[in-house]
Amino acid sequence: MLYHQIEAMAGTSTKLRSAVEDYFADIARIRASGGATPERSYYPPLNNLLNAIGGTLRPKVSCITELGQSGADHPDLGLYAAKQTRKGNPIEGQTPERGVVEVKPWIDDAWLTADSAQVSKYWGRFRLVLVTNMRDFVLLGEDGTANPVKLETFRLAESAADFESKLERPRAFANESGASLGEYLTRVLSHRAGLTEPEDLARLLASYARDGLERVATAPDPAPLASLRSALEDALGVRFEEERGEAFFRSTLVQTLFYGIFSAWVLWSRQTPAPSGSFNWRTAVWHLRAPVLRALSQQLSDPGRLQRLKLVELMDWTSAALDRVDRARFFEKFSEGEAVQYFYEPFLQAFDPDLRKQLGVWYTPPEVVRLHGRPRRPCPQG
Repeated sequence: MLYHQIEAMAGTSTKLRSAVEDYFADIARIRASGGATPERSYYPPLNNLLNAIGGTLRPKVSCITELGQSGADHPDLGLYAAKQTRKGNPIEGQTPERGVVEVKPWIDDAWLTADSAQVSKYWGRFRLVLVTNMRDFVLLGEDGTANPVKLETFRLAESAADFESKLERPRAFANESGASLGEYLTRVLSHRAGLTEPEDLARLLASYARDGLERVATAPDPAPLASLRSALEDALGVRFEEERGEAFFRSTLVQTLFYGIFSAWVLWSRQTPAPSGSFNWRTAVWHLRAPVLRALSQQLSDPGRLQRLKLVELMDWTSAALDRVDRARFFEKFSEGEAVQYFYEPFLQAFDPDLRKQLGVWYTPPEVVRLHGRPRRPCPQG
């Protein structure tokens, strides 16, 4: 189940970072040899990275190089679910369930490649293509009307020269970007896994929330945080002081934002008659009942503030993930009275386990808990 796949993201961050460090080190070593070709020589590091990421998932996902004729030329790499392989090779006749990968040299533009005729052919056959020049990653999938659309993207370096410079220190490069790249690729390899369990969705949203926390922490302009801090302090009746309080504020800000999106999605989904079309996080505030969530969403709805905190595309990705949920099956298992157990606690465990250890508590804003069921106080951990 996807539960086991997303659970791996929280428990294997060190393993993911190590896999990314190996990826950088291998690229640097091959480049230093002086005999590498711009593209094909670098298939093995990418293949190893994707297999390392796929190996953390349950069931595993395998990356296979040099695919044979598949009706749309020859994709560079294929991503197969465990049921599609035998002894490390794809079973004859199997189409890569998790999509294919198109690789280009890092001097190329991955976004332009994603718009190329070659990738269009791949998309027409496989409907999910990861395009990469080894420093940028663009996932091309389909929208609600079955048309091609660029889904999630990830950038390691602003230019080829910047990438080469960072490769000179693989460990530092991995410490900077390894966990984020690992999580991004985990989501890519899990994109076609079903979303029916509340715990699955909690851990997937926690992955986006961790990206959000990093973006908030590294935002070049801290001004938008000042008004959000005041609004959150007033709403929760707390004060965030000193360095520990700053970390707690950022964590609480991001988790409350994602609680708000999830809460709005639940209320939107349960309208009568059932809604059609896609969930829109930009209008989520209209569905919220809890004052703290409504107030925070109103604060965050300012486009300038969201842009400066680099959260707009992340919210778009989160909305797209919610659209992938099988709502009928999800709500057979999700009870609002048990939201703490089946959503908020798994979310917190995956989102910020380090802060939880430091503070010794689970923190869920009380108004969020009251929105979904029985009251629950922060619970000390032994």
